[in-house]
Amino acid sequence: MAEMIEIRWHGRGGQGTVTAAKVLADACLSGGRNVQAFPEYGPERAGAPLRAYNRVSEKILRMHCPVLNPGVVAVVDATLLDAINVAEGAKDDAVFIINTGKDPKDVRLKLKAKATQKVFTVDASKIAVETIGRNMPNSCMLGAVNRATGIVGMDVLLDDVKGSFGKKFAQKIIDGNLAAVKRGYEEVKEG
Repeated sequence: MAEMIEIRWHGRGGQGTVTAAKVLADACLSGGRNVQAFPEYGPERAGAPLRAYNRVSEKILRMHCPVLNPGVVAVVDATLLDAINVAEGAKDDAVFIINTGKDPKDVRLKLKAKATQKVFTVDASKIAVETIGRNMPNSCMLGAVNRATGIVGMDVLLDDVKGSFGKKFAQKIIDGNLAAVKRGYEEVKEG
């Protein structure tokens, strides 16, 4: 792992983007790393664009500001590709993970990604509907981000998803989210 990995999440209110950033931070913390997870959003209403951030490091994290030059960009809602520049400030070797059924090569063109940047896609919304019963793509995106980055062991991530969701939801919902994480990990495509 690089000395520090910075992740910027783009999503809309109600999709679980902030929860995904927090669960990833918990998993990285369980894996022995120093972490930060925090949201940035305006009016707290469903559908409003928002950002969430993670910092993951082997060393103590002393900076407390938004992630301006992410090494990883996770886009939970592909409609944001037409609304904002999700690639703004991304590092030259950044990894993009987009929730879409489109081919990664098509998304690469839309992003105007550099040859040194990696682009991954996963149909997280479809997987969420099939595993959870509604369009809540955050768990699937966790699996896809983990596959694209190798940031934490899959067993650690699954344990933290189970722990985080187990406090609030019935076993059926927990099982659906675990299945979504696994499928996101398995079905993400690179282009």
